[in-house]
Amino acid sequence: METGWLVLLSVALGLAVGAGFVLLLHMAERRGNNAVTVVSSAVPDGVDQVIDALDSAGLVLDPSNNVVKASAKAYTYGLVVNQLLVHEEILEIVGRVRRDGDSVSEEVTLARGPFGEASIHLDVQAARLGSRYVLVLAEDRTDAYRLEEVRRDFIANISHELKTPIGAIALLAEALDPASDDPEQVRRFAKRMGTEATRLSQITREIIELSRLQSTDVLASAVRIDLDEVVASAVDQNHVVADARGMTLAVGGAKHVHVMGDEALLALAINNLIANAVQYSPDGSRVGIGVHHDEGVVELVVTDQGIGIPDEDLPRVFERFFRVDQARSRNTGGTGLGLSIVKHVVQNHGGDIRAWSHIGQGSTFTIRLPEAPPASAVSQGEKR
Repeated sequence: METGWLVLLSVALGLAVGAGFVLLLHMAERRGNNAVTVVSSAVPDGVDQVIDALDSAGLVLDPSNNVVKASAKAYTYGLVVNQLLVHEEILEIVGRVRRDGDSVSEEVTLARGPFGEASIHLDVQAARLGSRYVLVLAEDRTDAYRLEEVRRDFIANISHELKTPIGAIALLAEALDPASDDPEQVRRFAKRMGTEATRLSQITREIIELSRLQSTDVLASAVRIDLDEVVASAVDQNHVVADARGMTLAVGGAKHVHVMGDEALLALAINNLIANAVQYSPDGSRVGIGVHHDEGVVELVVTDQGIGIPDEDLPRVFERFFRVDQARSRNTGGTGLGLSIVKHVVQNHGGDIRAWSHIGQGSTFTIRLPEAPPASAVSQGEKR
């Protein structure tokens, strides 16, 4: 009898253990299905279409702060890289929204590129989107800041520099009347007036160009550019002057390196650097132009064998109207705006520029820019 009870007890225990095991398997299956559902949840209906229709930067973040949807402007402004939001300032706003549950509206100033001093000003709004997502909208306010800076700088530039050639023309005009009976003096004064008028025209043109650079957001309409073409265009513009002086313009380095930006403006910046190198180098010397890239950074280097720049002047060479050699600048028609224009072009492309020099040995100017993502990534960003 005891053996029978033991058998029955064993069977009952076996059934209980089997039922418990089946129950555990069922619960595990349900949890797995729920996890798959959570992970694979799509962005709420209609959000994709709204993000695609935005003219400003918009993006949706999942609980791990991965970007599951972004507008084209979010990529253009450099907010999203490899499906990640890269700016800590905006991530901090997103964290507050997740923690407090309230919408946040805040103005932030972000670095335009991985290096350089240029900034972009954004009006950022962040809010919960359902229970899992956070929606971030960013409106560019950089133009308002830039226009105020342009207005202020333009007035300062006009009062600072234009008064010199205008005063010279006025004095020469007064001197013409007493010298009217001396043809030689009239010709000399007229030639000087022509020189000052040309200089006035050049200064005005470069001030307007500088103001345009300050008031234009290059990266808002950036395209993928092959630096080979930009360098070739800039070198071609300086070949005539260089050949006339027996100088060599040597181009080397990496080929088919790409950046995002405006081709005409980059050509203008490189042209200014090469023109400066030619202008301040002796006849028969060599000017080198090279392109290098490494780990997402592109370097464009212009090296000359010219007169060099004193150490005390090197930090100021990118200032407006600063001239290392005032007398030589006047003789060669320099305005002191060329390197300032280069600096603004480079900053507008999210980069920076550095200068090295040694008296009597020459100078080296290095432009650093972020390397463009692969063509496929750019196309994907535009489609988004």
